[in-house]
Amino acid sequence: MPSTTSTHLRRFAPAAVAAALALALAGCSGTSSGGSSASSSAGSPSSSASTAAPATNPTACATEGSASKAVQVSGKAGAAPTVKFPRPTSATTTQRSIVKAGSGDTVKAGSSVKIAYTLYEGATGKQLDQSGYTAAKKPVILTADTSQYLPGLVQAIVCGKVGERFAAVIPPSAAFGTKGSPQLGVGADHSLVLVGDILSLTPTKATGAVKPLPSGFPKVTLAGNGQPTVTVPKTAAPTTLKIADREVGTGDTVKSGDTVTVQYQGVLWRNNTVFDQSWTKAGPASFATTAVVKGFGDALVGQKVGSQVVAIIPPADGYGKTGTKDGSIKGTDTLVFVIDILATTHA
Repeated sequence: MPSTTSTHLRRFAPAAVAAALALALAGCSGTSSGGSSASSSAGSPSSSASTAAPATNPTACATEGSASKAVQVSGKAGAAPTVKFPRPTSATTTQRSIVKAGSGDTVKAGSSVKIAYTLYEGATGKQLDQSGYTAAKKPVILTADTSQYLPGLVQAIVCGKVGERFAAVIPPSAAFGTKGSPQLGVGADHSLVLVGDILSLTPTKATGAVKPLPSGFPKVTLAGNGQPTVTVPKTAAPTTLKIADREVGTGDTVKSGDTVTVQYQGVLWRNNTVFDQSWTKAGPASFATTAVVKGFGDALVGQKVGSQVVAIIPPADGYGKTGTKDGSIKGTDTLVFVIDILATTHA
């Protein structure tokens, strides 16, 4: 998938993690679920190695246990909670207690979810991050996908309902494992405590009004779930960046530096081959407009949420004269991306 900003909520945490405490549970991995085809450094969404141990049945719904029941949460919904729990607090499997029941839609594996949360180190009680309760640190949008996020986070939100406040205890095996995360302040073999508010679910495909693409653009047809099929014309590729709306949304406008949640598909102009897409993975991807190749970022900025954008990206705005390290995208390749813009969080 396109590379992302560093977050604690993410399974992948690059070295510059200190600048991104706004999106917490990000473990560390150098392998993306999507091959980073839109990333500014192809094939490598992050620079750090994995420290999260494998989790058994990582998308199973977490159930209540003694550790999660011991987390005391008070405060009004929509406001930052007051949280108390025994120290140290730990668990061997992810536990989850409902503090306030929700009545909205249910979170499923692959759902794109907006949450506010507070994250703690379970042994020390130290607050690692809080987001979603102030204008400076807004709610985050994440996908219930263990290839993007820590298994324990996915277990904590799957089966929850919109409007719910929950308290979860996430074991090392579903978080940072035997090494912990020194840069985040998580000790080796230490659990995490997460208190979250499930605010809403975001669509998984574009919802804007359909309009025809300009002459010379590829043909795009959609399956019922929104997955595109692209047919590239048998003509020479454009030599400059071309961007057009296929669907026009009415939501927030994407700004440079925003973290944007999208579905996307990338196709090579020369042979109509799909080289990367989110549609065959667990769900939408989220990343900063500044963390992808220039043409992809340019296709996002200025667009409205709900739109579907088609971008024709020449090498100069893609991977340049060298292409990708694995050779799948050559230095002469023009790329076609179909991008559904599902949500954006302003920087």
